[in-house]
Amino acid sequence: MPPTVPDEPPSLLSQPQPPSQAPPPAVPAPTDPDQGWGEPRSKTVTWYDPAASARSSLAMSGLEFLRAMVDGTVPPPPISRVFDFRPVTAEVGDVVFTCEPDESAYNPIGLVHGGLVCTLLDTAAGCAVHTTLAVGVAYTSLEIKVNYVRPVQVLPGRVNTLTVHGWVTRPGRRAAFAECDVRDAQGRVVATASSTCLVMGAG
Repeated sequence: MPPTVPDEPPSLLSQPQPPSQAPPPAVPAPTDPDQGWGEPRSKTVTWYDPAASARSSLAMSGLEFLRAMVDGTVPPPPISRVFDFRPVTAEVGDVVFTCEPDESAYNPIGLVHGGLVCTLLDTAAGCAVHTTLAVGVAYTSLEIKVNYVRPVQVLPGRVNTLTVHGWVTRPGRRAAFAECDVRDAQGRVVATASSTCLVMGAG
């Protein structure tokens, strides 16, 4: 009698397959002028090679570097050109920036995205810490806690400048702590934050 051959497992092709999930359809560009979208808008962003400012920072203390940025003797970082913010003053443990938001930073519900405000807070807190650091000492953000107080809108014909103030509450050789706030053109608090920065390279 010939040996029996064990049953082969059923082919994978014969087993039920999960339905394929097609990618969601792309949102078509509006073709109906009555749809109310209006003409597309745009803005141009230009910046300088970020390696230039990075090289400059290696030879300066944090305070010297921030003051050089205020004076315009070192180029601003590219992100400042995207969101149109700039340093105004830099002292030991204390910095002030201003920002001119525009509608390109709007979220889907018609307000300036909270991410822009958080970026301003993180910038001010980090730069305040940076002003306390010696040549060759660097930092990076470890955490930030943001409290949003009121929405930000860009209104035509009105000054929409945001002012962000950052100050160090506790410097350190391994970690430094800072707080900051953002105010609108009327001086009202828009958001506040507390931040912890890791200090690197301190002896």
